[in-house]
Amino acid sequence: MNNKAGRKMSAARPVPFGKGRAAGPVSIVLPPAFVAEEGFSLIEVMLAMVVLAFALLGSMGMFQWADHGLQVGANGTHALAMATTRLEAKRAVSWDALLTDDLDSDGRPEIEMRDDGAGTDAEAGDGVYSASVEDGGIRLMWTVELQQGPSLRTAGSAVIQVRASYPVGRGKRRELQVGTLRANPRYLGAW
Repeated sequence: MNNKAGRKMSAARPVPFGKGRAAGPVSIVLPPAFVAEEGFSLIEVMLAMVVLAFALLGSMGMFQWADHGLQVGANGTHALAMATTRLEAKRAVSWDALLTDDLDSDGRPEIEMRDDGAGTDAEAGDGVYSASVEDGGIRLMWTVELQQGPSLRTAGSAVIQVRASYPVGRGKRRELQVGTLRANPRYLGAW
């Protein structure tokens, strides 16, 4: 038997087998895949690298798209948390302090809601009091609309709405809105 280089391989020696008997010569036959020493050509390797590069570029684009989706989701969650916090603060405050806001919880109101048609208030004298604040790119605007009366003391209830607007990329924004109805605990009603 000859190897690939053309050298003659040594004959196999007899191996003792069983009870003192010697077996015949042992020969090992290798499949052609192990004997051949052929590799890939340069063109095949370059083509494989191009295919791999396109696959990696596609997966990098997917990572960027997923990261953008996570960022938009985080902004939406933060905006919703801010809106519900403001709504719950309006529900927890006494009726007489409904038109003022203590944003930093220090006991002193920082914002006095207005019905003067300036800033975020749409129309003066319409019974809808407005205020707003922006934090981290999230715009928060809340309104208190008095029902069944022109002033806070005579109103029977108030509709409280909070809108939060947050960025979703490329100059676009999304808006979410939460609201509640709050009754005046001292309202006697109109007969």
